[in-house]
Amino acid sequence: MRDPLLAGGLLMALVSYATPAAAQSVAGSYEVKFEEMSTNCDPVRFSYKQGTVRVDTAKSSMRVNIETIPQMAGVPQKSGKISAKTPKKVATTVDGIDGKYAVSGRVDDSGVLDLVLVAELFRHDNGKPLCTQSWNVRGVRQSAPAEKAPDTKQKKSASLGASDE
Repeated sequence: MRDPLLAGGLLMALVSYATPAAAQSVAGSYEVKFEEMSTNCDPVRFSYKQGTVRVDTAKSSMRVNIETIPQMAGVPQKSGKISAKTPKKVATTVDGIDGKYAVSGRVDDSGVLDLVLVAELFRHDNGKPLCTQSWNVRGVRQSAPAEKAPDTKQKKSASLGASDE
């Protein structure tokens, strides 16, 4: 009876210890290849072959940057999962077309990024839906974010004239 309880307690301790590291593991720069999954655009509006994906995380926010695509924002998730989108329709590189972009996927323990990128395209003049394109995005981490040095600054004093060095 003690062995299952001990094993369960040990497993819980390991999972809770490993979770913060997994949540941090998505940040970095990735060299990726794009593989078009589907489109109902005629003619095809955008074509991506390879590029760089940059994922930046903070305590409660995540930013995903892909070359020529507006920045997408999301909330960091556990276990290397990524989910981000543009907050509204934004101008694209094609005149007269706006888009809403979203990515969803994950980074595995070895630093391999797997995402699905979806672009919903709209006419700029009347806002009507035009078409949708999607891609599989896969690549390997090229660089991790630089580790931040511990904050050694003292908190500002409430009095006037206090300086922060």
